[in-house]
Amino acid sequence: MARDFLVWRHLRVVRARAMRHFHRLAAHASAILTDSPRQRAARTVYGVPMAPNWNDRTYAYCHYGTYGTYLADLIHSIDRPFAFLDIGANQGLFSLIAGQNPHCAKIVALEPVPQTHARLTRNLALNGLKTRSAALKFGLSDENAVRTIALRRAHSGVATLESHLRAEEADVRLQRVWLRSVEALDAHLPAGLPIFVKIDVEGHEITVIEQLLGSRHKDRIIGIFYEHDERWCDGARLQGVFEEAGFSTARTYGRGKHFDALATPLAPVSAHHWLNKDEASDPLLVANAGVP
Repeated sequence: MARDFLVWRHLRVVRARAMRHFHRLAAHASAILTDSPRQRAARTVYGVPMAPNWNDRTYAYCHYGTYGTYLADLIHSIDRPFAFLDIGANQGLFSLIAGQNPHCAKIVALEPVPQTHARLTRNLALNGLKTRSAALKFGLSDENAVRTIALRRAHSGVATLESHLRAEEADVRLQRVWLRSVEALDAHLPAGLPIFVKIDVEGHEITVIEQLLGSRHKDRIIGIFYEHDERWCDGARLQGVFEEAGFSTARTYGRGKHFDALATPLAPVSAHHWLNKDEASDPLLVANAGVP
């Protein structure tokens, strides 16, 4: 099963990369013929329209479904009102998917890179989510400060505050961005709703998770879906953070040094936050119990 997972993921990556070059050429030809560089929104395989950005490998991955369906399925499975917190939202794919769920009362999406944040804002508007969302132009960290983030010019999704992208690499550029501590979220997360969190911050995961699990919002978090890469994230330390806060990693998706994971609370989330939800049927709690 794990081998099949990796094979299909690799094939999706190959397809997205190949088609990206085709679409870049087509967009260039269209711009010449119509004297207009602007392209129409395109519907992704996830069923949400996004503003085309074929110069960016991350957009191609969004368009062709390279990220698989497991996170989308989790988001769609939530069947009571909830808030979706998207940390490292990039162009907003999973915020848009959350917006497809009628039970998603509020989307709070964080993206510190100005150019990428502009695309996030546009995509939320394209999907009719402006009134249900807050697109915040900062990254979550343990300080209120301006920091330097490193980005690959053709792959916005690998932007990082850490040191594994080198400034001397030809395709890397540096950008100053704002960081905020978790208190900056207080005004945007609606009171009384459970919160499902997605984190994709390329090496800054432990800091972000420590902030969330040390905050006033901890007892409302029903799940934390995060990307993990053992090359720059200390897995043992991260599990210690979860254990101290009463969370555990319920499932992992993928294998090797780079994978996705779902962490859930060991104790059921208060019925107050689930609005009298039948906890036994909740897929996040089922995952926490180790049921496949």
